[in-house]
Amino acid sequence: MTSTSPVSNVPNGRVLALGAIILLALAVHGPLLLMQLPASSYDANTHMFFASNYAQHWFNPWNEKWYGGFSQTTYPPLAHQWIALFSHVLGLPLAYMFVQLLVVLLIPVGVFRYARLWVDERAASYAAIASVFLGSLALLVYQSGQLPTTFAAALTLNALPFFYSWAREARMTALLKGVAICVAAAAVHHVTMIFGMALFAWPVLWLAASDARQEDRRYGGAAIARSVMFAVIVAVGIVIVLFPLFKAPQAATGQVPIPHGSRDNYLLNLASGMNFWIIPHGALLLALPFVFLRGASSRRLRPLFFGWFLTLLIGLGGTTPVAPVLLGTIPKALIGIDFFNVLTYERFTFWATLMTLPFVGLLAAELVRRWNRVAIAGLATAAVFTCALAVAWTYYRPINVSPFKVDQVVTFLNNEGHAKFRYLTLGFGNQFAHVSREVNAGSVDGDYNSARLLPELTASGAGQLYNAKYFGVTGMEALRSMLKHANQYGLKYIFVRDRYYEPLLAFAGWRQAEVYDNGNVTLWVKDDVPPAHKIDLGVTIPEWQGVTWGTLPMLSSLLAIFLVIALPERRRMAETVEFPAAAASAVELREAN
Repeated sequence: MTSTSPVSNVPNGRVLALGAIILLALAVHGPLLLMQLPASSYDANTHMFFASNYAQHWFNPWNEKWYGGFSQTTYPPLAHQWIALFSHVLGLPLAYMFVQLLVVLLIPVGVFRYARLWVDERAASYAAIASVFLGSLALLVYQSGQLPTTFAAALTLNALPFFYSWAREARMTALLKGVAICVAAAAVHHVTMIFGMALFAWPVLWLAASDARQEDRRYGGAAIARSVMFAVIVAVGIVIVLFPLFKAPQAATGQVPIPHGSRDNYLLNLASGMNFWIIPHGALLLALPFVFLRGASSRRLRPLFFGWFLTLLIGLGGTTPVAPVLLGTIPKALIGIDFFNVLTYERFTFWATLMTLPFVGLLAAELVRRWNRVAIAGLATAAVFTCALAVAWTYYRPINVSPFKVDQVVTFLNNEGHAKFRYLTLGFGNQFAHVSREVNAGSVDGDYNSARLLPELTASGAGQLYNAKYFGVTGMEALRSMLKHANQYGLKYIFVRDRYYEPLLAFAGWRQAEVYDNGNVTLWVKDDVPPAHKIDLGVTIPEWQGVTWGTLPMLSSLLAIFLVIALPERRRMAETVEFPAAAASAVELREAN
């Protein structure tokens, strides 16, 4: 049996130890996470809110605190369940940071193993180092708070080498581990598995089939057949583990599209271009000419190049026709769903930057071979600059412009009798989810629009009522409609941090009752509102679905961990790629030791 990625002679130094790279990731991101920097990010409080429900009601995914009631089976639970488990020891915020830290440490491992499919071990180690300082990763962690996206990406990267080994060599242990990790990744974030895995996997399949032709002198059809088998088994596993997700009431495909900056034309909206493309790439932009030259000239790297380029174009959102046509026009014509206006595209840019890293590793190895310490100093400066710029961007473009405290709001809502009514917050931003997880009262608003079923919200095109004014006329109309039906929903309390909304409340019959946080927040009440009652949304979750939702996703992750530990890799695989540009496409293959 020959191997497609034999161990190479590493010129000019040793392969950097993966353990040292993990320690580097811990040194860079550990202090930032210990400072709980992501706590002020856009989605972190939302994910902590989901986790808080699992911590209190593990087997009951129905949550009364948002939208008058919604099902958490509309979102894969695994990341939230791990946070919930650790929260019993660390508390909810620190548990979130701990899980995010584990993900940050897992990403260099995945990048190293993924890069070894394409380049030698030394270049792969440079790619792993670059992943620690990746601007797109820093933005997702510290600005967006998209823990499930980074978590699922880390698992996907670690699954791909097993997918390759199964497709190329029919190794049963690789099939078991690859399938288990893929199912666990889907239990973390279904969007990454559906779209991200497809974008990552087809270049790997191309590579496996190509290696079969080059080394074994036979057609690569067997690799394709085994890949189809792999995909079918993964699909069956996902359906079993996440069956309640496919039965959950989802309103995302039936509601008016909600605007998002990642869908903009970046050439016309420079602010969106900076936030969703320039800052995430950072110094990687300097490597793009090398990516094009080496990717187009090297036979082995060509699949990765085309996969990266397609992902890059999709990550540009509405800047090119690729994403609107590929994810909008085509699926709408075939299955009636416009994915373009449902998805956001910062994750595609994140995936594209991850696919860039093997090329970056090659470039770094070439520069170090030629200029040694000077190159190391330049590369280190570029890496630190990229990460620092992304972290600093969260300061210069903060989610909350003026900090404020919600302690008094939480205390009021938790006082005896107040939880009988529902509430709204206006101008609270991501602090709304913070309030939600700390109080017993429910709200007619929420921060996960795919789960909402209230007609005032699904027909509006507004993301959240607390940001109604930013959605223009549609947002304000949704807020007016909700105020009109306040008695029907038991909506008695509205906390306001933006005086823009106060004339509307006064006109609708609300009165100011109290002031909090030195005047930053005011409480408005409506006296004739009866206590809230359960809203009939036509949704019931069978008890057995709650049991499977609370067991199978967690078991899938534990099975993946067990298989990786119990069935260790016995062969080290790396590839020899000649570094001089004139011979970039020449790949020397030898038998594995």
